[in-house]
Amino acid sequence: MRHRTEDRVTRDPYLVDAVMRACDILEAFRELGETLRLRDLVARIGMHKSTAFRILHTLAQRGLVERVGEHNFRSRFGPLLRRKHRIGYAAQRMASSWVRDLTSGLARAAAENGIDLLILDNRSSARSALKNIEVFAKERVDLVVEYQTDERTAPIISSKLMEAGIPLIATGMPHPGGTFYGIDNYRAGLTAGRHLGRWAKQRWKGAVDQVLLLELSAAGAVPRSRLTGVLAGIVEILPRLEPSRAVWLDGKAEFWPSLEAVRKHLRRTKAQRTLVGAINDPSALGALRGLEEAGRAEHAAVVGQDGSLEARAELRVPGSRFVATMAYFPERYGPGIVALALDILAGKPLPPAVFVKHQLLTAGNVDHFYPNDGTLSESDLERLMYRSPYARA
Repeated sequence: MRHRTEDRVTRDPYLVDAVMRACDILEAFRELGETLRLRDLVARIGMHKSTAFRILHTLAQRGLVERVGEHNFRSRFGPLLRRKHRIGYAAQRMASSWVRDLTSGLARAAAENGIDLLILDNRSSARSALKNIEVFAKERVDLVVEYQTDERTAPIISSKLMEAGIPLIATGMPHPGGTFYGIDNYRAGLTAGRHLGRWAKQRWKGAVDQVLLLELSAAGAVPRSRLTGVLAGIVEILPRLEPSRAVWLDGKAEFWPSLEAVRKHLRRTKAQRTLVGAINDPSALGALRGLEEAGRAEHAAVVGQDGSLEARAELRVPGSRFVATMAYFPERYGPGIVALALDILAGKPLPPAVFVKHQLLTAGNVDHFYPNDGTLSESDLERLMYRSPYARA
């Protein structure tokens, strides 16, 4: 398997695009004498209809295929030996443990299925994500797996891939025209919110002064529904909670911006009993550190999303007010994404979204689901949890 992570890929100068496309069409016929409608053949290979028709017309003139009626074509040869599938994968940000787990699992699954995987890093940048799509188009990959979370960039990526005739699997957030593989955001948020509500009901008899919701505004409505679910879950358990108690802060799904957003907010309010729901774990941990810095963590409870290594480390800290995280097990994504990709490339009908299972992780069950985390050193844990001089000893 070829596994590359460079930003730019040098195209083979000896490849002839027209011949490559003709081979793609001949490979689409899976048995001698198989007859395909033009639209079915195009669906199998992801090529523009007009381009495919011109190439088929040329192949028919040379006797390699036979035209049957106006828009049907029949193979006059047995199936060609198919080349390995080539899939492009653009990752959100390789520095994230979540993305590293997803990427390594996807690489293993691709290797096990004989797939040539080309990996590029979007670097959390819309510009990089669009450049990577251009690379995938030049490399003529069969399918793209895209992980980026900028709502404004998603339709541009989808449009470019459609123009190139390349099918798309989107993870992280849905992209127009692509098949989504990932999180049922509202349901996951609902589970997290119910946990926060029960926590407050047991310890504070349901008396909550404020609910902080750390969002990623650039991601748009679908990822935001994760936090809508958190709030709905809290209100389900604490029906007397007033909507005005909810405060939305843009933590940009990152630790330091979330820390700063919570710092600024706490300077403006004297509210004590605080429930926090965040779009992901780095944001949740940033909020927690902000509460600790202000001396208000004792009257708070924080829930994250992702079940990341950093969050699991925090769950194991005695007395931490990081009380839970929703786990999605990105290390298990690979086989599911590869199976979905192969179904798409085989032309099978598919639902618009495939949701992964989620699990609420707490201090009480984290060792059950991740027993191997105990091999981390103390210095690794300090680094993972973004410990800083003002943090709890």
